[in-house]
Amino acid sequence: MHTQYKTPDIIHNPTWMAFRDEVQRMRQKKDMLILAHNYQRPEIIEVADIVGDSLELAIHAQNATASVIVVCGVRFMAETAKLLNPRKKVLIPRDDAGCPLADQLTPEEIVEAKAAYPGAPFVIYVNSTAACKAESDITCTSSNAVDIVRSLPQKTILCGPDSNLAAFVQKHVPEKKIIPVPGNGACPIHNEISIEDIKAARKIGGYIVCHPECPPVVADAADAVLSTGKMKAAIADHQVCHIFTEASMKYLLQKAWPGKILYGLDTAICENMQKTRPEDLLTCITQEVCEISVDETYAPRARAAIEKMIGHYANT
Repeated sequence: MHTQYKTPDIIHNPTWMAFRDEVQRMRQKKDMLILAHNYQRPEIIEVADIVGDSLELAIHAQNATASVIVVCGVRFMAETAKLLNPRKKVLIPRDDAGCPLADQLTPEEIVEAKAAYPGAPFVIYVNSTAACKAESDITCTSSNAVDIVRSLPQKTILCGPDSNLAAFVQKHVPEKKIIPVPGNGACPIHNEISIEDIKAARKIGGYIVCHPECPPVVADAADAVLSTGKMKAAIADHQVCHIFTEASMKYLLQKAWPGKILYGLDTAICENMQKTRPEDLLTCITQEVCEISVDETYAPRARAAIEKMIGHYANT
């Protein structure tokens, strides 16, 4: 259902305040850095040191000086943090928080695609496993995929696992041939957003923003197609906004712009992102459980693909 968002009162809840105080105590005692993705629950967002999209979290993980990095998100994000800062202990509050999109691509499919298109680099979405990153040439996020592809000298580019993101890149880099691998990979949350949802928003009126993981027909009908990290600035000049991405994103946007009227889809909920509850975070940081490791047989190659992306980002 497409409804107006109402901000929950988190910070005045006594239970949450006790949780916040205990997190703060443990964070200082154990020298921890808590990273949270934009799609996390409000209770988690409010106690995190850094809240951001995949690219922002990756950069902060790489530069972290804390003894322990806690990643409140899904597994590929924690793997990325471990790859970028391998000497640090990296924890994830829920080790069963996976990503259905990442599961749609295998290392074998990447190897086969590169054999079928000799010389074509594989640009892999950060929403992928470390094993898949190891077979790829460079990673990208939804915020820099177009820039990454445009920067490559080759005219044929393999891109996966999200075919909607590949289509978005193709639209903005028409001079290159973008080949999605697999051809139908998609985020099950964003892929369910439809043109009918956009039409309903148009009837209400206002500025419509969607994520690049949405189907091309939705992206074409929106006013802006942006990563979560770029949405906050984009709605600055608009009083009524429709946000087509995971439902939790509206909390951050309403917090940044409390006077704005925000609409979104109540059904666009990523169960994996929502798995991390306050009690899970407390258990994680108190007992230091759910430590992330990456197989050293492919970790160096996966790390190289991510570092190449961050190096490009740093130079642009």
